[in-house]
Amino acid sequence: MPIAEHAVPAYGSDGTLAGDGVTSRILWVIPNKVLASGTANRKKVPMTEPIPDAIAAAAFWRLIEHLAHRTDVQNVDLMGHGGFCRNCLAEWLEESSAAAGRPLSRDEAREAIYGMPYADYKAAHQAPASPEQLARMAESVARNRPKG
Repeated sequence: MPIAEHAVPAYGSDGTLAGDGVTSRILWVIPNKVLASGTANRKKVPMTEPIPDAIAAAAFWRLIEHLAHRTDVQNVDLMGHGGFCRNCLAEWLEESSAAAGRPLSRDEAREAIYGMPYADYKAAHQAPASPEQLARMAESVARNRPKG
C-alpha cells in the first residue's frame, strides 16, 4: 500500500485546517498516530489564492511516496543537488511533531519517511558514497546556511 494512503491530512478539533496563507493549523494522521498539529509559519508567495494545507499535505506525502519508489536515488545525491534528503524530511517531521506537542522519536519519523525502519532501508538501498558525491554534498549543504 503506498505511503500516501497511510498519511492523510485531517481536520483539528476546532474544525480548521487551512489558514490565512501565512500561518496555518495542520494535523497529520498516520495509522492511528497523530504526527503534527500546531502552527507553521510560511513566507507569503505571490498567488491569487493560497494553496490550502490539505493540498500542500497531499503534495508532501506524494513526494514521500515518490522517494519510496525511487530507491535508486541516494540520499547523498539528494543532498548534493537539492540540499536535503530523506533524513532531513524525517528530522523536520520530528521537529514539527515535537513543536505540536505530539512528539515522534527519530526512529518513528524516519520510519514514516522511509516506509520501514531506517536500518532496513540502509541495508537494502544505500550504497557507499563516492568522494565526488561527498564533495558535491558538502558544497550544496554550505549553500543551505543563512546569508548574513
